[in-house]
Amino acid sequence: MSPPGNRPRCRVCDQSLVKSGKTSAGRTRWRCRSCGSSTVLDRPDISRRAELEWFHAWLLKGERPPTSGGSDRTLRRRLRWCWRIEVPPPLPTGELHDVVMLDGTYFQNWCLLIATNGHHVLDWQWCDREKKIAWAQILQRWPAPRLVVTDGGTGLHAAVHEHWPQARVQRCYFHIFQNVRRYTTLAPRLEAGRQILALTRALMKIQNIDQAALWLGAYASWEARWNEFLRHRTYARTGTERPRSVPLAKPWWYTHRDLRSVRGLFRGLIKHENLFAWLELAPDIDKPLPRTTSPLEGAQNTAVKDLLRRHRGMPEHHARRAVEWLLDSLTATPREPWSLAREEHWKPPPAARPAITPDPDPGPTIGTSFSWEDGNGIQHGWAGRTHSCPRHDMPRPYTHFGQ
Repeated sequence: MSPPGNRPRCRVCDQSLVKSGKTSAGRTRWRCRSCGSSTVLDRPDISRRAELEWFHAWLLKGERPPTSGGSDRTLRRRLRWCWRIEVPPPLPTGELHDVVMLDGTYFQNWCLLIATNGHHVLDWQWCDREKKIAWAQILQRWPAPRLVVTDGGTGLHAAVHEHWPQARVQRCYFHIFQNVRRYTTLAPRLEAGRQILALTRALMKIQNIDQAALWLGAYASWEARWNEFLRHRTYARTGTERPRSVPLAKPWWYTHRDLRSVRGLFRGLIKHENLFAWLELAPDIDKPLPRTTSPLEGAQNTAVKDLLRRHRGMPEHHARRAVEWLLDSLTATPREPWSLAREEHWKPPPAARPAITPDPDPGPTIGTSFSWEDGNGIQHGWAGRTHSCPRHDMPRPYTHFGQ
């Protein structure tokens, strides 16, 4: 769209226009000396760009747009086209990162998967829940990093093993503690539970590879001491409560099932080398590596929650657009909002009316014409009922007027 020149011309006689004061709205009025017609020049490119800047500032910073042009309802109607702009994820640059953090956050009926290098957002993906195929959409677009920090979400480990097989995986220590606390609580009744909870807390304080070796030895001693204890069984008897996950056909189950789940958790972490990967790669990368996803939880995920809380009540598609604008602003190179705007956003094509095809065989229909069979004739009397005559005691038949 070509902007108007500095010397616009009359649309009636094609003569040059001159300035002739301002309108009541404060806009410059142009008048033709030849025919006397006046007009006001429109700059849709400048006007729409200003509206998009107002929308962007209100959405991300909470700044109230100027309302000098009318009421708040008028302003919302002017900015309504901004919701049609789609904000796609950033294009992969092919850069090889040392660390990538992956996590998913939920709101309404959607799950948002976010990838970050600890400072800036790298990519995001919408899905219904964390699963392998959803994580694969992000992993396929980026080269494998040296270290991947995860919270152990569903399907993430399988997706990393398939698409980034050469990357080391570090399980977030905070989420490990959360999982152990769910099984043991913060005040375990059994001595085995108190010891494994203390070992989990000690895991959060490890700073070097020597402390990691001591911790592994302490955990091995815990397993050896309580191995026989964790084999205790409970048999189905009258009055014994059966856990929900145990089938009715099974006559017994392990007594200390929660402690066995904690043991299985640590066995899997040690087997896949997901416990101290941040320490083993530190000498090669020559910089401190994260062992939790706290930089992602406290930055990007918190920003998403704050945005939705600030603009609570938005419809679902508006909430998704708002989150996309926010994540784009948190990337290393945020895009200029106007670069994503197109004319079809504020001038959408008219919706095509659905074609109505007549039914070749409409079948029997209910007519609106008069028919004696429908009982629409003149009715005499009142179905044989009678009422007493005020002059005589004997009843007489009730007749319709005119009979």
